[in-house]
Amino acid sequence: MFKALTSTRIPPQWELVTPAWMTAAITRHHPDASVADVSILTVDDGTNRRVRLGLTYSRGAGPASVFLKAHAPAHRIVHLRNGNLFNEARLFACGAELPVEHPLVYKAVVDYLRLDFLLVMEDLKQRGADPRDATRPLTHEQVAMGLRGLARLHSRYWGFSRKSHRDLRWVKTWKASKGWQIGLRKRIPVGLERGAQILPSPLRERDAEEIVNLWCRYVETLSNGPMTLLHGDAHIGNTYVLPDGDVGFLDWQVLRRGNWSQDVGYFLVSALTEADRREYEKDLLEIYRNHLEVPGGQLPTEEDAWLQYRTTPAYGLAIWLSTLGTDGWQSREISMALAGRFAAAFTELDTVSALHSAAV
Repeated sequence: MFKALTSTRIPPQWELVTPAWMTAAITRHHPDASVADVSILTVDDGTNRRVRLGLTYSRGAGPASVFLKAHAPAHRIVHLRNGNLFNEARLFACGAELPVEHPLVYKAVVDYLRLDFLLVMEDLKQRGADPRDATRPLTHEQVAMGLRGLARLHSRYWGFSRKSHRDLRWVKTWKASKGWQIGLRKRIPVGLERGAQILPSPLRERDAEEIVNLWCRYVETLSNGPMTLLHGDAHIGNTYVLPDGDVGFLDWQVLRRGNWSQDVGYFLVSALTEADRREYEKDLLEIYRNHLEVPGGQLPTEEDAWLQYRTTPAYGLAIWLSTLGTDGWQSREISMALAGRFAAAFTELDTVSALHSAAV
């Protein structure tokens, strides 16, 4: 038997969400609404537990449907170990300004005792949003739109520290933690085996240990120069396109403090076909740089921005070879596509040389 579902308790089963619970969840945005009925529309449990609920009202008005996200017990310890478990819920619970397109969050709950969280969010389908993944790349115009949004976010938090933004003092600075390395070292060997046919020959000569070490070296560079608030996981699978062409960012669980390059490189390389990335990457990097509004003397030069960008495939290559080495975290098709994009960029941009230069 489950205890009665109070307004602050995370539902252990979606069937337990009651009209009274949902009325309390949306009341800050819809104070006059009273939910009459809750129905389950779709369930998509994976890395997290996810559900779309349909709502009807006995009084007032509110959203016709909402999206709920909580943690899946099977992945809880991995996300706790990597420092990602509570980030997204804490971000939206504290009400920090995010000047980039993102979903409206009605309610955020952090349950430290049970190692769980909950987000009650808008159903983006109500705004005609088109969620994207690696099988449906963005155009270079859409990537430019996303980079403008990231530039606004990064500009707002440029020079971010615990003292400058006390409401976000809990945000971790990017570090190559043992938790991350454990997962990468375990899964990348399998990813290398599964993806051997898509990897450029120079990469097939590298082993998992080298790839993890390069990932660590890159992450260490993220504490260089002015730091900002990073989405931290801005690959194409966490984006959506609105009817007006704006590009939004989902899933803020890997939120971090660090150098701007991690968001920009991870988004740009993941979101474009390899041919489009080769053709447009320099122009897109300039669009991002030109939309930064930062203190005088702190704007990355064109040369420095290009060097920083060239280092970024070290991050995505390790992450997606690792994901390719798992079963059930992402589809094989998506993991293969993204591992291939980052492998091509890693080779063509001479990431190893760029990492050496960036460290000097």
